[in-house]
Amino acid sequence: MYTADDHTFVICAYKDNPYLENTIKSIENQNDLGKVIVSTSTPSSFIEEICNKYNIPLLINHNPGLAGDDWNYGYNHAETSLVTVAHQDDLYDSNFLTSTLEILNSQPADDALFVFTDYYEIRNEQRVYSNRILKIKRWLNRPLLNSKLARCYIGKRESLRFGDAICCPSVTYVKSHLGLNIFDTKYTNSCDYATFVKLAQEPGAFLYLPKQIMGHRIYAESATSRNINQDIRRSEDFKILCSMWPEWLANIINLVYSMSEKSNEL
Repeated sequence: MYTADDHTFVICAYKDNPYLENTIKSIENQNDLGKVIVSTSTPSSFIEEICNKYNIPLLINHNPGLAGDDWNYGYNHAETSLVTVAHQDDLYDSNFLTSTLEILNSQPADDALFVFTDYYEIRNEQRVYSNRILKIKRWLNRPLLNSKLARCYIGKRESLRFGDAICCPSVTYVKSHLGLNIFDTKYTNSCDYATFVKLAQEPGAFLYLPKQIMGHRIYAESATSRNINQDIRRSEDFKILCSMWPEWLANIINLVYSMSEKSNEL
């Protein structure tokens, strides 16, 4: 049985983000809370002061690379079996970790690779629980509610064949099953998508919790919004889709999915 003591929130901080403290507050407000660390490759007095304020250990990656390199650094330094890599601008409801532990402990087999939850968007400080992209992602993730499909390659791939339906900061990884350095380090934006496609080939379950218990912030200055505006995400997603579809069909799927993500362009 997993408990909060088996879990670490790794908060990846980048530069002086004004939302970092709110993210930390939401994590500190969990009904159950284990360990919390902040990891950064852009150290500053701003980040250090916030960590000191909340008595959170600060890890500094002196060999930065792309996002996947930063995620691996923080993830690798977590000393627990379960790790959630939190983004510096998102929020976690107080029952996030409790609910994640419940679904892990309710499984008949201890074979989970990770657990991920549904989520809401945060736009202009308002919570948005339903829109086009959220509906599409919920539809894509529905097969994983079936225990057998959640554990077979075909079922896991179904949630990824039409785009990345898994919200990266909602994912809690079972590090004791996955090992170290799990994140892709080749892609600028789609490292999470590439990671999930790779992990789908591994034996074990993708567990989906259809509860909107964390918030993903959408704003013009976020890395995701910048990459969508610069067409980085679309080009990287296309390469990943080509690993699952013929190139001509991957191009159509990517076009349709990228159009659905236009809502991230603020």
